[in-house]
Amino acid sequence: MSWNPALDPGCPDDIGTDAIETLIIPRARDLGGFEVRRALPAPKRQMVGPFIFFDQAGPAEFLTGQGIDVRPHPHIGLGTVTYLYRGDFHHRDSIGSDQVITPGALNWMVAGKGVTHSERTSEAARKGPSSLFGIQTWIALPEDREDIAPSFEHHGKEALPEISDGGITARLILGEAYGESAPATMYSETFYLDVVLAPGARFPLPENHEDRGLYITEGSVTVAGQVFEAGRMMVFRPGDRITVAAGEAGARLMALGGATMAGPRYIWWNFVASSRDRIETAKEEWRAANWGKGLFDLPVDDKAEFIPLPG
Repeated sequence: MSWNPALDPGCPDDIGTDAIETLIIPRARDLGGFEVRRALPAPKRQMVGPFIFFDQAGPAEFLTGQGIDVRPHPHIGLGTVTYLYRGDFHHRDSIGSDQVITPGALNWMVAGKGVTHSERTSEAARKGPSSLFGIQTWIALPEDREDIAPSFEHHGKEALPEISDGGITARLILGEAYGESAPATMYSETFYLDVVLAPGARFPLPENHEDRGLYITEGSVTVAGQVFEAGRMMVFRPGDRITVAAGEAGARLMALGGATMAGPRYIWWNFVASSRDRIETAKEEWRAANWGKGLFDLPVDDKAEFIPLPG
């Protein structure tokens, strides 16, 4: 299909570097042989559309028997998005979901009023050397959806729309873009794409979304004559027609955005809310550890441990 019939792919860029409203260089954290780079929230930019948290996990290599063990922990007021390039995660949550995610598939967990989950390297992957590389994001829920019941959706690689054209291959993970719709249930205007570009290929961002950003996971891109390498997030000025060009080695990008929230969002640990009171309530509920009788329970078949409330 045509990516954007109104855009001639060969036309010169008619934007300046001031079209990049914010350039974010993620903060790196070493979790013991495993590095995470956090792009959102950033000091100059909390959100891109409804996206309020954006982590690059890895790349990391593990020996036989090793892997990742993210113990049970809580969320409110958001949806978690897990998307992998390499490796796997075994997801379990307090509403009974039990799902291994593999590259190209989507795990979409809506916390709503409260949910607990864990993510661990699968037993199958631990039987030999393994690797992990992927992106985890949170999407803030609209204020009128913060108290909905938690839910979980898994969509396999084959269920996510794929669009190919002129050296561009893109998988639509969430929302709507270029006339396609992804299957996951969304609660606000959103788009989220995994984009692979051949060397020199030009990729136009969707024009029908208010907030738009790119995160470069591999290779490099050029915007208005300026080169940006992997590990950079760019947030663009609303309304501009934006096209990026892949470098000599090609590029892999995550394109994200959508409508901005109607009001501010507060974020503390794993909690997102439109009011501080909601976060204080969640803190007290998790501290009380009143599993199954209050706001939170522990995941089915993963109740032996949990991450305590910080501080």
